[in-house]
Amino acid sequence: MAVDRVAQRGAFDVPLDDQRTQLDAFVEEHRSAIEATLEGLSEEQARRRLVPSATTLLGLLKHVAWMQRVWFEECVGGTSRQELGLVSSADESFQLSDDDSIASVTAAYRAACATARAVVADLPLDAIATGHWSGPRTLNWVYLQVLRELAHHCGHADILREQLLAD
Repeated sequence: MAVDRVAQRGAFDVPLDDQRTQLDAFVEEHRSAIEATLEGLSEEQARRRLVPSATTLLGLLKHVAWMQRVWFEECVGGTSRQELGLVSSADESFQLSDDDSIASVTAAYRAACATARAVVADLPLDAIATGHWSGPRTLNWVYLQVLRELAHHCGHADILREQLLAD
């Protein structure tokens, strides 16, 4: 049966009746995928703008770190962006400073992922997070939102990397 073969590959290799394990596996797969788009690139390539917006590969990783901090530390953890030292908007989160490098942004990204894992470690998927500006959300909803954003930005990153390597 085709379904059985698919269920045994990569992130699909998780218990089919355990939604939390499945969500964790898919989130981790996308976390790794977006980080991997910087592998082997120079600092200049990682910062190069190939589209009219501020989107760069390094900026995408910086944004995804910010996004996870917003959803897991602010929404689930209940700590405000101001208290976390985060910029207030998604657009600002793409902006690179002169001090940002592949190493520093990757380290911040890995720290954001580790903190996200710790924040949700003991919470069930039906736990209610009250830190979102528009109202309560279940942890399941937060996972799906983060997965949606990771998948979205992985697509952007794949295209940008392809463009960079074609030069």
